[in-house]
Amino acid sequence: MKALIDMSDCGARMIEIDGIKSERRRHYFFLNPYEDAAFTKCPKCENNTKIRKFPLVIHIDPQQLLLLNKKCRYCVKCDLIITKKSELESLMAASFEQSKPEIIGNNYLVMGVAERRDWLDGKKGKMLQGETMERLLVFKDVLNFELIPAGWYHEGENEGSRRHQKL
Repeated sequence: MKALIDMSDCGARMIEIDGIKSERRRHYFFLNPYEDAAFTKCPKCENNTKIRKFPLVIHIDPQQLLLLNKKCRYCVKCDLIITKKSELESLMAASFEQSKPEIIGNNYLVMGVAERRDWLDGKKGKMLQGETMERLLVFKDVLNFELIPAGWYHEGENEGSRRHQKL
């Protein structure tokens, strides 16, 4: 089963995860690579997005797991979490600046989210990485959106780029 997409600088690649049940899947995810786009409106349904905190579970090569409670844009109707790539990378760098500076800049994968109580246990050091992986809520899908440059278009022009695309 194809479950996740690695959104590293090298491009996207499909990751297969076996043994994760469908009821352990939650939310759709978009890692926003655009510096100048805040996505205050959902790119799928064009409703306003809210700001919510999500405990993101991030795997950083080699074998480092990070639980990061981050403010993200969220569309309630589409169940879509949007986070800026630049913000995420700067928070990850700050997290490892003192303890493990050698992994800063390594490839990473935003795998899913954790329950709030699991994030708190992880923060207190009460939960091991293996337990985190067992309790992980994997994203239903990782989406990619293209920006449409502002301007006037003839009817039907640029309509295809409005729709979301899976990687």
